[in-house]
Amino acid sequence: MNRRTVTTAVALAAVLVPVATAPAVSAVPAPRYVDTRVRDCAGAGSGCRPGVVVHHWYKRGSTARGVGWVYASREGVRSGTARWTVKAPGSPWKTGGGWKRAHRVGSHVETAWGRDGHTGPKYPRGTKVGVQFRGLSTKACVTLK
Repeated sequence: MNRRTVTTAVALAAVLVPVATAPAVSAVPAPRYVDTRVRDCAGAGSGCRPGVVVHHWYKRGSTARGVGWVYASREGVRSGTARWTVKAPGSPWKTGGGWKRAHRVGSHVETAWGRDGHTGPKYPRGTKVGVQFRGLSTKACVTLK
């Protein structure tokens, strides 16, 4: 082997070895947002009397939480009117969405506010979101973590 070929092979190996041992870079970027659904049932007995599901989202590392939609349900009734309320840490309860007629679906009634996607109001981490049915003292609440 001639000296020029050996030098070229050593130089080529010096370039290729770090590339071959470098960690693979993921082609799929990490998601910018974390989307979460939290739910809770209140009341005694079977079923949710009432129940709540909240879709919230946030950017990684952020303390703000966006509320995309809120769903309220109540078992064992034929009709109802509900609203959702919100309580930021250190603040009193406030109305998030006005009173809305809940529609019957089988043995329960349900209604919802908001829409899918990263829309809706933003609140600090630790905020409580609850649903309340008119004429019912029990409230179902979740905490945005």
